[in-house]
Amino acid sequence: MAKKEEPVSMVDTFAEFKELKNIEITTMISVLEESFRNVLAKMFGTDENFDIIVNPTKGDFEIWRNREIVEDGAVTDSNLQVSLSEARKTDPDFEVGEEMTDEVHFEKFGRRAILNLRQTLASKILDLQKDAIYNKYKDKIGELVSAEVYQIWKKEMLLIDDDNNELLLPKTEQIPSDFYRKGETVRAVVLDVDNKNNNPKIIVSRTSNDFLRRLFELEVPEIHDGLILIRAIARIPGERAKIAVESYDDRIDPVGACVGVKGSRIHGIVRELRNENIDVINYTSNPSLFIQRALSPAKISSIRLNEEEKKAEVFLKPEEVSLAIGKGGLNIKLACMLTGYNIDVYRDIDEEEEEDIYLDEFRDEIDDWVIEALKGIGCATAKSVLALPRETLIEKADLEESTVDEVLSILKAEFEE
Repeated sequence: MAKKEEPVSMVDTFAEFKELKNIEITTMISVLEESFRNVLAKMFGTDENFDIIVNPTKGDFEIWRNREIVEDGAVTDSNLQVSLSEARKTDPDFEVGEEMTDEVHFEKFGRRAILNLRQTLASKILDLQKDAIYNKYKDKIGELVSAEVYQIWKKEMLLIDDDNNELLLPKTEQIPSDFYRKGETVRAVVLDVDNKNNNPKIIVSRTSNDFLRRLFELEVPEIHDGLILIRAIARIPGERAKIAVESYDDRIDPVGACVGVKGSRIHGIVRELRNENIDVINYTSNPSLFIQRALSPAKISSIRLNEEEKKAEVFLKPEEVSLAIGKGGLNIKLACMLTGYNIDVYRDIDEEEEEDIYLDEFRDEIDDWVIEALKGIGCATAKSVLALPRETLIEKADLEESTVDEVLSILKAEFEE
């Protein structure tokens, strides 16, 4: 009696599994039928003469076998043929050549067949589950997800989502100041989904530009509704970010809407990004104006563009140069990333000042890398270098004291008569 109930309880078990793993009922029926057919094919050599009916409502199944009726003693394959006398035990009107269909009780095949079926089903369900995870997340690339920290390793963290799916957050995709404990909730975007060897691997990221984009969509209803568009994003995760926004509705101030009253909207984003400073600027298709806004808070005197090579030479008053470059060069680096232009910053020298000499003229006496380091802080000419205090040159250009002293000595000698 226990054996007869075995297959039915097995179907019930996998019906519960279906509910947990969100597997469609039609897919489950297909998997059950295929699993039965695999076992039948192994037992009888073929499953083509079997009809399998799975009833998802009742949670049971039926197996029917079709066999050709042959003369007594002419049966060569008991799975495909049945003798006339045997057939007439079921129906006295049967004749040779007709087809007899009778129900097969799977539990009569024995414990080994049932175990074989269980293993086949388990394998197929597992594959189905993996496919479901892959299909779910491959369409979520770039989308925001929340998951719980399950395990922390040196190079990555294992997260578990609400459906008990595993997500990986590599160290390289974490904000440098991120710190989580087991059980805490992490927000990130889906970066990549791999299904190598039918083993789905879901990578999430907190350093991706899309993470910042999704956070703004979450906090700013106008962005979510499409009234404000995010046109460009540049990030140095955990340090600073710039985001260019635009609105087609003149009644909406895109920057003000993103920041919120007294910074109410942007404050939550900054906190999520571990106090990453965020500059929100108005986007414009005018590259000169866009570069000018991207270099904010510095005020530009003039700008010279080479649109073909995507290069920009920006001239500023001496006191504005450090603002344009920013601490550690972050401001100008982000401006380059945001606008797509390679921006060089130069000091704006008044015409009445005596003639100056570009640093490039000193390449025979000063190493190229030293000249590039000085140009990187806005010093393109000899006098612009001499105008800065020695300590500033050492700190801003990140040069050795002896190197700075040597450069100053060479440049001063050029102007001494």
